[in-house]
Amino acid sequence: MIRDDIKAAQVAAMKAGDKESRGAISLIQAAIKNRDIEVRTGGAPADDDTLVIEVLQKMVKQRRESIAMYETGGRQELADAEKAEVAVIERFLPQTLSEDETRAAIEAIKTEIGATGMKDMGRVMAELKARHAAVLDMSKASGLVKAALA
Repeated sequence: MIRDDIKAAQVAAMKAGDKESRGAISLIQAAIKNRDIEVRTGGAPADDDTLVIEVLQKMVKQRRESIAMYETGGRQELADAEKAEVAVIERFLPQTLSEDETRAAIEAIKTEIGATGMKDMGRVMAELKARHAAVLDMSKASGLVKAALA
């Protein structure tokens, strides 16, 4: 499980005296704990790894947006700190699909549900997310789906 990997990485970072990694991993654990509390009021997650992956993907997305803002604002030291956190977070994410694999998945879904044009984009995106959300960058996939349906 990804949670166990995160805990083991925190112990290793503490033993190695790696303050940057330890800080980023602490942020990861806090975000996961917050998500656990949110889920507690709703239904239990079907798969714990799926929940953790969603949290990690959200954290990476937030940091990438921050990096862009810091670089535009001329704050390179803050952008570098965010990049370091992204590198730590991405260690725990599963390998994402390549662009070619994503295109193949889109084509398979498009054929399967009989999508013919842009009016079917929502159905294709929903199916793509249901099948491949854990290993796919949905923002990049959106552009590929548009291209495939155009």
